[in-house]
Amino acid sequence: MNEFALPSEDQLEPEPRWPALVAMVAVGGVYLALPDYLTIGPRWLYLIVVVLLLIPTVISHHHGKHDINKIFSIATISVVTVEVILSVTLLINALVGALPGRREAPRDLLISAGSLWFTNVLVFALWYWRLDAGGPNHRDRRVGHPDGAFLFPQMTMPEMANWSPNFIDYLFLSFNTSTAFSPTDVPVLARWAKLLMMLQSFISLTVVALLAARAVNILGS
Repeated sequence: MNEFALPSEDQLEPEPRWPALVAMVAVGGVYLALPDYLTIGPRWLYLIVVVLLLIPTVISHHHGKHDINKIFSIATISVVTVEVILSVTLLINALVGALPGRREAPRDLLISAGSLWFTNVLVFALWYWRLDAGGPNHRDRRVGHPDGAFLFPQMTMPEMANWSPNFIDYLFLSFNTSTAFSPTDVPVLARWAKLLMMLQSFISLTVVALLAARAVNILGS
């Protein structure tokens, strides 16, 4: 028997899904903590919508209905993405004083902006995890990571030919993108991934730049 033979599909260990589920719930939790001027409608309604979408997502995965699982998973991530974009837009209005008769405390603005920045990291980590190499359901059925949209360092090491990323790797990628506004140690290969990273960097840069401008304005007043 060849000791270097690749494992069969039956021997492959499925990628854990619970980190992504925790991230989706965390986004809903952050939304509940945001002030009223950064939300549209009742905050509890958004969390209920996310949970209602997660239930069929989990059930379809448990029963091996991968196409249905992908549809509900993308729908859930789309909802949280729209929420982030709307909240960032409302934050911009608050920071530039577009809301008449309202002057938010600097501490509240800082906490709100930090929460949205963190949510931005989670949301785009979910997108990368969901779309890369066909998504987790597809990655579970093959050895290694030969068709990924990202060139992780492990993929260049011959001794790690069977390595495949999971949600933590995409979370690390997303965190670096929001911090450095560009890829760091993971080159981007696919055009869709480049577009998503551009959008993530733009949102992160907008929040950071407006906060810096607001801080200068407060110090100079």
